[in-house]
Amino acid sequence: MTIRPFSVLGIQQIAIGGLDKGALTELWTGLLGVEKVGDYVAESENVDEDILRLGSGPHAVEIDLMQPIDPDKSPKVHNPALNHVGLWIDDLEAAVSWLTEQGMRFTPGGIRKGASGYDVCFLHPKGNDMSPRSGEGVLIELVQAPSAVIEALSS
Repeated sequence: MTIRPFSVLGIQQIAIGGLDKGALTELWTGLLGVEKVGDYVAESENVDEDILRLGSGPHAVEIDLMQPIDPDKSPKVHNPALNHVGLWIDDLEAAVSWLTEQGMRFTPGGIRKGASGYDVCFLHPKGNDMSPRSGEGVLIELVQAPSAVIEALSS
């Protein structure tokens, strides 16, 4: 195995799905008091989400509360309820290239802009014959960290 050309800096987000985003929002913002900072809707990703934030600055962690636009279509953002974990990556392109060489399976779509405006891609939860490595049952989002996060979390 070659030397890894990137670092995982920390948790960028957790994404929680349900059929009723209203119930999730009531829990997380109403009862727990976590601040809502945005919304995101993408028909191509079958998602309607509220974006919450814990903490501030480069140490903030995003909590995405997601419901499917159509519960009968894929991706099923509500199943499983803990949909995915997002990780800050210092060099996303290098990470994708290196992980691909190691046999990692990615979800379709490649590197693209995510809900928060950062470049993202996803490790598939299951491997296959062509790409046997995976998130071992967990959907993992790799998120290109902005320079402020790289500086704050690299030291």
